[in-house]
Amino acid sequence: MNVTVLKFGGSNFLNPEDFGRVARHLAERLAAGENKIVAVVSAMSGTTDELKAVMLDVNKQPKPSNLDAALATGEMLSACLLEAAVSGLGIRALSLNGYSLGIRSNSEFGRASVESVDASPVIAALQENDVVIAAGGQAIDQSGKVTFLGRNSSDLTAIVIASMLGEHACEIYSDVPGVYTADPYLVPGARLIPEIAYTTIARMSQHGAKVLHHRAVAYAEKHAITIACKSLTSEGAVTGTIVTGHGNASSVTVARGTAVLSCRSLAERNKLRALLDQHDVSAICIEDNCGARICILCDVDFGIRLVALKSIRLVSIESRTAVTELDSSGLRVHLESDYEQAISRACQIHQRMYPATDAEISGRRTTKQRSTYSSLLIRANKAPENTQ
Repeated sequence: MNVTVLKFGGSNFLNPEDFGRVARHLAERLAAGENKIVAVVSAMSGTTDELKAVMLDVNKQPKPSNLDAALATGEMLSACLLEAAVSGLGIRALSLNGYSLGIRSNSEFGRASVESVDASPVIAALQENDVVIAAGGQAIDQSGKVTFLGRNSSDLTAIVIASMLGEHACEIYSDVPGVYTADPYLVPGARLIPEIAYTTIARMSQHGAKVLHHRAVAYAEKHAITIACKSLTSEGAVTGTIVTGHGNASSVTVARGTAVLSCRSLAERNKLRALLDQHDVSAICIEDNCGARICILCDVDFGIRLVALKSIRLVSIESRTAVTELDSSGLRVHLESDYEQAISRACQIHQRMYPATDAEISGRRTTKQRSTYSSLLIRANKAPENTQ
């Protein structure tokens, strides 16, 4: 059918008018001769955190299936808003969510895994429409319940859809044009990597890089899908990095909010590591003088839930920021309790990897923007304003 698959992250939707900006880009692509488009969307920046916070205000321990259903509404809203913007341009468009995408998962709520796909619902929608908008990061399990594929997993949805439609390319749009040697928001002087191998970026993602989801990268490699990392600017789309089977670069990543779990013995720690490996949760054993410890680097909430389900007894759980050096000799992880100290260490490591002039590293750290429209609910723990 010749379908173009694009994914737009939450940073593309900071304001309601941004849906119109993305819609115009889709219209330009169609006008330039592209046949059909599937646009996968994330929730507006900050929405997932807000939804989780509201749920925890209502119930500190909601059922995992209930929490997944709530979190999925963020992407559903984005899909509906983009459909409205595209339709407003006179283009035939339809939005689909996890219930109608044809993606089946297991029932590991919080970070479900894709088990099977059925392309027919998306193909049927494309036959009647020029643009199909898909809510990212969600599927349904065998009992028909919506499942959440994990944080930042809209990338995975886009790659799965490209694969099931027989396409071999997927465009991922975020607030930066590609993969950098460090987070450019944190490390002035971070360098853009023009081409990178699946295995390299997957390893970076598992240790904190947020441009691409590591499970999306693994799926793309398995199904031979080239990923083009892009950003949508006022001048149009800018391509920064192509993800294929080639390309390597040293890098430093920063993962905030990792969990350091202290076990009662080395045997229990090794048992825990085997459990996390079985469920594809990125973790490392810590070899020091502080006892039997392990650090969960990503999918932290899901990993801790696994520990609770298996009734593994822990001495303590502490939050840390992990700074990871990745180069040809392997990786080294540094755990910091102070976030600013972690950023300082990351900058020092990057400067050692890529010596730069004072002018190159003089840029100020910038703050990643969150949408002021992300909270469409009133937080239950916020006191009402005094109207007297």
